[in-house]
Amino acid sequence: MSNLTQPNAVVERLRFPVADELAERFAAAGHRLYLVGGSVRDALLGRLGNDLDFATDARPDEVLRLVTGWAEAVWDTGIAFGTVGARRRGTACEITTFRSDTYDRMSRNPEVRFGDSIEEDLVRRDFTVNAMAVDLSAKTFIDPHDGLSALANRRLDTPATPQESFADDPLRMMRAVRFVSQLGFTVEPRVLAAIEEMHDEIARITVERVQVELAKLLTGRHPRRGIELMVDTGLADHVLPEVPAMRLEIDEHHQHKDVYQHSLVVLDQAIDLEEPDAEPDLVLRLAALLHDIGKPATRRHIEGGGVSFHHHEVVGAKMVRKRLRALRYSKEITEDVAQLVYLHLRFHGYGRGEWTDSAVRRYVTDAGPLLSRLHKLVRADCTTRNRRKAAALQRTYDELEERIARIAAEEDLARVRPDLDGNEIMRLLGLPPGPLVGQAWRFLKELRLDRGPLEHDEAVAELRRWAAEQGVTPPGPGA
Repeated sequence: MSNLTQPNAVVERLRFPVADELAERFAAAGHRLYLVGGSVRDALLGRLGNDLDFATDARPDEVLRLVTGWAEAVWDTGIAFGTVGARRRGTACEITTFRSDTYDRMSRNPEVRFGDSIEEDLVRRDFTVNAMAVDLSAKTFIDPHDGLSALANRRLDTPATPQESFADDPLRMMRAVRFVSQLGFTVEPRVLAAIEEMHDEIARITVERVQVELAKLLTGRHPRRGIELMVDTGLADHVLPEVPAMRLEIDEHHQHKDVYQHSLVVLDQAIDLEEPDAEPDLVLRLAALLHDIGKPATRRHIEGGGVSFHHHEVVGAKMVRKRLRALRYSKEITEDVAQLVYLHLRFHGYGRGEWTDSAVRRYVTDAGPLLSRLHKLVRADCTTRNRRKAAALQRTYDELEERIARIAAEEDLARVRPDLDGNEIMRLLGLPPGPLVGQAWRFLKELRLDRGPLEHDEAVAELRRWAAEQGVTPPGPGA
């Protein structure tokens, strides 16, 4: 980014055929078109995608007229807020009339007012790095708030005072910590002070909007920095209160690991275990951050100076469900994270390999499709400062994975099923569909987990023995 201090070089870098075509149409109709906001920022960072943001002096109805016939698709769902969407040759364009909104400061909904200049539009934006524009007709760079310098130095500041900016839209506080995670920015002291002062205002924002920002933060390149900023400023008290609650007091009589710092380390280590070319794993990252949230509620001081957290994985799984439901995460994400939290301690009962093959089968079956994530979470959770102990834990987990692979190759562990299916159970026991068939099926599955695959005759004999214990009389051989 060495040439970011050269405005002419900036304009040269911002050349897009679709944008130039669109600018020509607007110019021919007597209007100006500007590339703005995140599109300019991302282009300068070399990470621009196929979504472009524009601002114009043309009013929404005129914008709609100008893109109709040029674009392959047009949508006007945001026209009440001055935005028209269009798509051409795979590029999505959002074109918004200059705005000079006012806010009631009771919600985040503005009273939409259209403006007359690009400068008036830029001052109402969230951060200076998003308050830059390129006049596509004149090929000039517009930067009234020194956003280019802020971008070059990775500094996050606001065009107006941060108090004004956050009072207008408190979600901008979450966007600030998200930019710290995604882009590695540092927040200016006055912005930091404003978030600390105004963090309660985030309660004005719908949980769905907060959840979107949190997900972007967690899947950024530096999520630990974003989480730390949320905790330090008080934002986490409203969004993820269980995280700052993990900062347990440590006194001279009851020394133990700081659960909050440990969880941040586990988050970092889980990210390091993600597949290099894969998308960031939101489920794994949530599980890593929240795997120990049950510890504060289960902490007990042991006579002699120790501390215990019995069943914190059970309590933690319940807490995860409650929090993620409150944040309106999908049922699938909520259950996956809760199950990982519930299972993350199971490995520590493995000892030096004392588990039977039956216990290994149950570990795999209980994890189901989450097994790969569970492997990563358990390995990331081995954070002891004793290097010899940490290495021993990793070697033991290597051995467990080898056993899983061996048993899986022999028994198709990915699809553990009873040795007899439901239809055969009904035929052998003379039962109609109903609860007893389900009970028999579960009995055979438990047997399969305990003993591995059975010969058909052996499975039939075990089913008949179980039926006798339940008072079920199978039909005779000729039935």
